[in-house]
Amino acid sequence: MFERICLVHYHELGLKGRNRSSFEHRLLLNMEAALVQFHIKELARISGHLLVVLENEDDVEPVARILMQVPGVARVSRGWRCARKPEEYYRCAELAMLDCGPFETFKVVARRSNTDYPIDSMQLNQLVGAHLCAFAPDKKVKMKDPDVKVHVEIIQGSAYVFSRSVRAIGGLPVGTAGKVVSLMSGGIDSPVATWKLMKRGAVVVGVHFSGRPQTDDASEYIVDDIACALAPAGGIGRVYTVAFGDYQKIIASECPPNLRIVLYRRLMFRVAERIAKLERAKALVTGESLGQVASQTLDNIAAVNSVVSLPVLRPLIGSDKLEIIDLAKHIGTFEISSRPADDCCTLFMPRSPETHARVADCERAEEGLPIEQWIDEIIVNLEWKDYPCPSYKKPKARRMGKCAHHTASDSETSHTHDMSSERSEDVHPSTLHGRSKTQAETPETD
Repeated sequence: MFERICLVHYHELGLKGRNRSSFEHRLLLNMEAALVQFHIKELARISGHLLVVLENEDDVEPVARILMQVPGVARVSRGWRCARKPEEYYRCAELAMLDCGPFETFKVVARRSNTDYPIDSMQLNQLVGAHLCAFAPDKKVKMKDPDVKVHVEIIQGSAYVFSRSVRAIGGLPVGTAGKVVSLMSGGIDSPVATWKLMKRGAVVVGVHFSGRPQTDDASEYIVDDIACALAPAGGIGRVYTVAFGDYQKIIASECPPNLRIVLYRRLMFRVAERIAKLERAKALVTGESLGQVASQTLDNIAAVNSVVSLPVLRPLIGSDKLEIIDLAKHIGTFEISSRPADDCCTLFMPRSPETHARVADCERAEEGLPIEQWIDEIIVNLEWKDYPCPSYKKPKARRMGKCAHHTASDSETSHTHDMSSERSEDVHPSTLHGRSKTQAETPETD
């Protein structure tokens, strides 16, 4: 009897020593959550691999595609499980060879993981190789760089046979590296920065600064779609939305025009840090790239950093725009981020934004602003939506304080909180594609 399987290989997890089992367990939980829509017969650890046994063999391709997006998975092999009888794994080896499409050369890579099976690894290679040479006499054996490698592994009480093995994203399982708060705009950069932290095992809580009520809420739908696009990785637990437009308008009317961008970002960072404390997150994350726009010079970065005590992680700081775009396409967020959407930041743009802001000048500009009062108001009026993430732990109601009254329905079946109080009821993501989004320099959260 043959069973269709996906065999998951990992890399970094194998280097974790005594902690390895906890990393494997976390990866299994994340895989289970990612595959919830499929009928999975078995999900288990076997001798340096993670095994997914499918009830429906037609699911092997979509299951493999999803597993390739799960952080911690280094490779995914599509194959078969059978008994340790030669006639069975010979037949599976034939199927594996046929599963590869056109090819000219092949080799067999066979091994046994324990000695209770009487045929050793060298004999196994010889026997399976001889059978496949007879099965496909027109194909040549090539020991170095063949077109196809047919793997036969005798592990515990079964044989596992596969040939198609595809590289996945690697990294560490989400939930093994703590929690971070990521400033997410609807742009190209911040989703890539968020994905990079997920890939390193962090649980991400997003914060989106919307232009409401000075603009519509189109960017909020874009951020929601980005979060959904990253859902197979299982790394985003919640996204908070901040209606930020009125605060920007006041800053624009009362502060020096050249400092507006830096002052916007200083307020954003203060709010994000307050949310991080509610969530017990250990760092902030942005999609900034050094020198890409006026707000991302070293002086301006330092002026913004000075208002927070948490570490600020910038995984894209040394990347250029083309590299970031390539990654955005790879993870499936580029098309979403390219949708046009209004952004209130462009309504209050100075002609000559400061590129070398000094902390003292920023502090003087903020002296007349009720910064702490604004932060308290923003926290009280937070809106949020939860996403599937098995490692995410919601903050307790007592830590959320007054903003807890926004959880109108805090149940497992309803994850959207107060997301309609000031929105247009008629706007749907499908109606937003035709709107224009300027590419001028903005204090976006990337």
